Amino acid sequence: MPIDPDLDKLFHSLLTKDDLSGYEDPEKFQKWIPKIKAYRQRLDESIPQELKVELPEPIEKLQADQFNALKYLYDEKLLSPREFEITDCPGTSIVGKIALGQWTSVEVFQAFAKRAVLAHQFTNCAVEFFIDEGLARAKELDEYFKTHGKTVGPLHGLPISLKEHISLKGRIGHSGIVSLLDNIADKDAITATVLYKLGAVYYVRTNEPQSLLHLDSGNNITGFTKCPYNLLLSSGGSSSGEGAIVTFGGSVLGVGSDIGGSIRSPAAFSGCHGLRPTSRRISARGVVGESGGQESVVGVIGPLSRTIDDIDLFMKSYINVGTPWLHDPWSLPIPWRSVPAPSLSKLKIAVVRDDGVCRVSPPIRRGLNEVVEKLKQAGVEIIEFVPKKGRLAYDVATKLSNCDGNRALREDFAASGEPLPRLTKWYLNEGDGAKEYTVYENRKLNAIRDQLREEYSDFLLENNIDFFLGPVYNNVAPKSEEVYNESYTLIYNLLDFPSLVFQTGLFQDPKIDVWTKEDLNYQYRSGMEELENRGYDPNQFAGAPIALQLSGRRYCDEGVVAASKAIVEYLGVDLLKLQN
Repeated sequence: MPIDPDLDKLFHSLLTKDDLSGYEDPEKFQKWIPKIKAYRQRLDESIPQELKVELPEPIEKLQADQFNALKYLYDEKLLSPREFEITDCPGTSIVGKIALGQWTSVEVFQAFAKRAVLAHQFTNCAVEFFIDEGLARAKELDEYFKTHGKTVGPLHGLPISLKEHISLKGRIGHSGIVSLLDNIADKDAITATVLYKLGAVYYVRTNEPQSLLHLDSGNNITGFTKCPYNLLLSSGGSSSGEGAIVTFGGSVLGVGSDIGGSIRSPAAFSGCHGLRPTSRRISARGVVGESGGQESVVGVIGPLSRTIDDIDLFMKSYINVGTPWLHDPWSLPIPWRSVPAPSLSKLKIAVVRDDGVCRVSPPIRRGLNEVVEKLKQAGVEIIEFVPKKGRLAYDVATKLSNCDGNRALREDFAASGEPLPRLTKWYLNEGDGAKEYTVYENRKLNAIRDQLREEYSDFLLENNIDFFLGPVYNNVAPKSEEVYNESYTLIYNLLDFPSLVFQTGLFQDPKIDVWTKEDLNYQYRSGMEELENRGYDPNQFAGAPIALQLSGRRYCDEGVVAASKAIVEYLGVDLLKLQN
């Protein structure tokens, strides 16, 4: 769907911090096109034909029609009853059934592999399948269980998908960057190694945007990934494929990464849950990307799933059994603590409705209102929180993210001369764009970051607040190439607060979620806010999931997970059953 010409003009008028020279070179890029074609061909050839289905219409028409692929999956019974039984079972139960000998790793794997292929056909979530290797691994696990009468670890037999930039030995690691198509990993990333030893089965790697930059999925290698509930819309980013494949039920757990919202936005947009842990709890050693040496706003690895229990299973198993700090000196030896789900009537939650950067759209406003009212009925004490320094936090975070003046990105993109997608141009112009910071300037910004961390922590303590609750983004899943704001997630990367995105069980309704007359008289606070708000046409977001975000104190991830579980259970949200 073409972008509104007036909004496109406004978009380009805001690209003032980087003139975008020194990146693209069409002549040089021509030499890379055969490698891109070969990569796509390998992807196509890696999908077993017998697992595919015939789409009801060409994919372009399904996207234009805002097709709900999840509903179609169930309505048309694209899986057998047994395959639905297995793939709609929580991971905690799957490992239990395997450990009791009731299910085999092979039958579990085969069911998820088929569903993963269907997910890819509709959403374009994968960059690589290696199903034969996954089957061999599952057989190996079954043989071990038969021989020893026990499982290899707490994740024995669980099909787990990996974001592409999490390295696997002998496989290309490109992070959505064309010039890295020749980059072959010589070893697995530590997180991939840890999960494998715990019993994980790998069989698919998933899509991401160019250089992991956007809360979208566009790159020049494998294109865009779509929201399973509405194929017109984006699955989010940068863990784009993880959001889509997990929501569709193509894996039990997905492993993503997050430096500005890259686990939480795909979880929110696609329709699953996702945890952005506190830094240094999950190892990021061995991933592909340009964040090395950048310690002002660090990236983290974390899980996506359809149940909060499975997120807890991932974190507990990975940390307590996997002991990542033995393999990565950056990881901290902090055990995952057992925290029971709290009584909602004993919680005090600060609600963020507007962060001072970008007004939320009608469905997000409705979602917040309905969830807050339900929580009040459950006895939760609610206070309204208006961040006084929301704009400052956003500005500091974007400046710190681009503090090298985009030099590393310029080198990566210039190496192939590949075209810059629309949102890459936006990202390159965030913060101070092409300006390279001095050490002194970087330290000054770090000092502001630390002051904000102290102020937010003091606020929680002085007001006896347990958690912040608010939007994940100012809208539901956006249209591809039309997501500009990351303020609602980026603030928690700056603060390094653990944050969990959970589904509310609510969905956008074109008849209800409309701008009011008062909304239409609103005075925009920035050009970015105008882009975001004017881009919301209720008729183009039908059925998009409405998610919220719960955030808590640094290194209190266990409490955030436990409280999120209590809230989701109270709301009656069950993503293992069709919600829409």
